Amino acid sequence: MKALISNDDGITASGILAAKKAVDNLCDTYVVAPERQQSGIGHALTLYEPLRIDTFTLKDGSLGYGVNGTPTDAVTLGLFEILDENPDIMISGINTGFNIGQAELTTSGTLGAAIEAASFGIPSIAISLEVTRDEVKFDNGEIEIDFSFAGKMLHKLAKIVLKKGLPEGVDLLNVNIPENPINEEFEVVKLGKRMYVPVIDKRLDPRGKPYYWIGGELYESDKPGTDGYELRRAQKTTITPLTIDLTSDMSSLKEWLK
Repeated sequence: MKALISNDDGITASGILAAKKAVDNLCDTYVVAPERQQSGIGHALTLYEPLRIDTFTLKDGSLGYGVNGTPTDAVTLGLFEILDENPDIMISGINTGFNIGQAELTTSGTLGAAIEAASFGIPSIAISLEVTRDEVKFDNGEIEIDFSFAGKMLHKLAKIVLKKGLPEGVDLLNVNIPENPINEEFEVVKLGKRMYVPVIDKRLDPRGKPYYWIGGELYESDKPGTDGYELRRAQKTTITPLTIDLTSDMSSLKEWLK
């Protein structure tokens, strides 16, 4: 069995090594990821610049492949250039910082990588760890964060996926690990509304022209049963089944068009 592992934090990130370690004894692992931090890039694909693949020696001494592009680029090259056949599972993460809610789902590079693999019928897991230390969330390279519990939960889930595949109608799983988990169970939840409420920071450059930083404040109105509530307030490991078919109710649209 084979696993393709990618992320949006970069090939040298601590989380991707933790993901590899979590499934090393379950299957052969292939780490193909962006060379640098790509958080917030979503499902973007590079079309107007050439892509290159460089080999990296990971901290555990194994071989990894770094791509000078997006997470989707990395997965595409992994599937169609590096691997000789589709893997049995694809894992994106372990991301530094949670990925929750409807609004930011498609802006997440972690989800973008998993969605790309899922579009080819590969059972995929996007896994993220809640991190409250904002200063390390977008760092490149190794960071001092304990991924051991996240790795344990990923091992448990990957073992099930490799044995059973995903349930009918589910293309990928979005998993979020709390910083202080209360148990070792998965809480099945739906997506909340959003992760952040946008905050725009307007500044002036030395010539007096405005420029902007997009930031955000945590969304605090999640209801029980959603990923945001159960992860952040109840400190449960959340798991949300996702499908990449965004088609809504066609019959209501036909009625509406009359």
